[in-house]
Amino acid sequence: MSQFVAFALPGVPLGCVFALMGAGLVLTYRASGVFNLAFGAQAYASALIFYVSINNGWPKWAAAILAIAVVSPGLGLLLDRVIFRYTRTANQFVKLVPALGLLIVLPSAVQMIFGDQTRLSPPSLLLDPSRVYLRVAGFAVNGTELSTSVITVLAVAFLWGILKFTRLGLEMRSVVESPKLAQLHGIRSDLVGADAWILSSLFAGLAGVLLAPLYAQLSSLNFTDLLIAAIACGALGSFVSLPLTLIGGVLMGIFQELISGYMPSGSLISSGIPSAFPFIILFGLLIAMPRFRIRREVSDPMANCEPPQPCMESPRRPTLVFVGSRVVAAVLALAFGVSVLTWIPSNWVFTLCLGVAYSIIFLSIVLLTGMSGQISLAQATFAGIGAFTAGQLAIHFGLSVIAGTIVGGLIAAVAGILLAFPTLRLGGIALALSTLGFALVLSDVIFPLSWAGNGGSGITIPRPQLGAISLEGNRSFMILAIVVLVVISVAVALIRSGTVGRELAAIRGSEVGAESIGINTRRLRLLTMALAAGIAGIGGAIYGSLEGSVSSNDFNYEISLIFVVVVATVGVRTISGAIEAGLAYAVLSQLISTLPSRYASLLAFLFGLAALTYVRHPEGVVGYVKRSVLDISESTLSRLRRGAA
Repeated sequence: MSQFVAFALPGVPLGCVFALMGAGLVLTYRASGVFNLAFGAQAYASALIFYVSINNGWPKWAAAILAIAVVSPGLGLLLDRVIFRYTRTANQFVKLVPALGLLIVLPSAVQMIFGDQTRLSPPSLLLDPSRVYLRVAGFAVNGTELSTSVITVLAVAFLWGILKFTRLGLEMRSVVESPKLAQLHGIRSDLVGADAWILSSLFAGLAGVLLAPLYAQLSSLNFTDLLIAAIACGALGSFVSLPLTLIGGVLMGIFQELISGYMPSGSLISSGIPSAFPFIILFGLLIAMPRFRIRREVSDPMANCEPPQPCMESPRRPTLVFVGSRVVAAVLALAFGVSVLTWIPSNWVFTLCLGVAYSIIFLSIVLLTGMSGQISLAQATFAGIGAFTAGQLAIHFGLSVIAGTIVGGLIAAVAGILLAFPTLRLGGIALALSTLGFALVLSDVIFPLSWAGNGGSGITIPRPQLGAISLEGNRSFMILAIVVLVVISVAVALIRSGTVGRELAAIRGSEVGAESIGINTRRLRLLTMALAAGIAGIGGAIYGSLEGSVSSNDFNYEISLIFVVVVATVGVRTISGAIEAGLAYAVLSQLISTLPSRYASLLAFLFGLAALTYVRHPEGVVGYVKRSVLDISESTLSRLRRGAA
């Protein structure tokens, strides 16, 4: 019994950490209807400002006021005014993309502003972290653990009281349900939404300053990992109940410490399971709880009063404009192919080949999200499955890389089916979070194993060989990659123009409506997830063979988040959008790699910043520019015809 208590007690402060972040998520979700995945990034920004201010000689109280009471609420107000007030009646993907963009933008921005140096021993807000204030069953409670636990309970109680008993809390809930209906009852929905973001951002600032001393180093990755665990706490409270979120967080922290204490040490599985435990809980809760078994978004009864969302479909063009755009695209593609095979230097051929590999992976997002409306945050994980399969088969069984790529795609497709079966009844943010939990479990538990991804050491994937023809050179490998890209692009185009594509379009519009006309939505969801996972697996194998060696770090969950942001930024509904996104991502990565290390995160910052425009331009920035150019061409053609007449 004493050993059980000794293992369990350290989990209480850890669970309070989970609950503190989870309560902030629940507050944002209940008050604004946005699942703020950037909450951890907001907390990190506040912690960094607190750290830098103290290091520059500010007194602790002044630094706390600046970080918690000035910067955080100001940032929340800015986000509401510029971005999230336009998403209240939008679908979950439109709400998710800007949040993902902020998750990437905020850490990148503060890194470029304040530098990327290592920041050790973050200061404590209240009590001395080196002093023991309490002993319980032999467990020493230091100042940070005690203050975090106490303040978490008080903060959750305060927020619960606001949402439960005040007029502001009632107005927040009503604005989430229907902004227009709330306005008809005299509620200023825009001001209530701004108040909600100010309050939730204030909470993010408090969480960041309180949680930073729990780690030896101030890093954005710590807050991102905490955010995922906080999501599991929010799921325990159905993203509604703050008391259940607090209780769930404490229990989760205790169970995680018990697992760490009782599991045998020394193996990769035993070291990975405790860190993956919150993600396993998240995945299980999303599937098992009836509240999340929904396949359509809850609609605002007065949604028709809002201006229509921008159309993502390409309008019909005059024949001359349509043919001209296709001729220009064909000429550019031909020029690209000739240039790659002739005058472009080998190092840039390698970069462009990376872009082709990314494009193949991005096509899976176009198929899954752009065509069927399903949100997956695990496409990099499926790419990793394909890459590791091809490498392991080549190393241990002598199978050719080309055959291994096909097998890797098939195994990734099987993994997609295994993920799709338990998530068939999920939709929107619940489906996105379940795929994120799946990605985290594989990243922390499976990929580190020697027979899978071999952890950080990785595995070697040789270049393919066709009989006597070697593809060791970058140009010859580029030919293979382009062939694979063309084949998969044609397959996706045929799916989109065929019966399956029309049925997917019906599901994307209204799943209930699609079922009412006899469409088998379960079969289509399984098929789409399997095809998208298989395409990502093939792209991952191509990427791994080009690089020569890959590790689990190449396919972690953060890469999946970046992939979604990149494709959404460029164009998630078109095949050309996936290809342009892949090439742009690879080329910009190469260009930014020549800059000082301070700007290493500039690429993520640029794409994250572009993702913030997704609310206004859901067809993607590049798609919006192309549409504008074609509109100008069409207008010019019309004027010329009228002048000639």
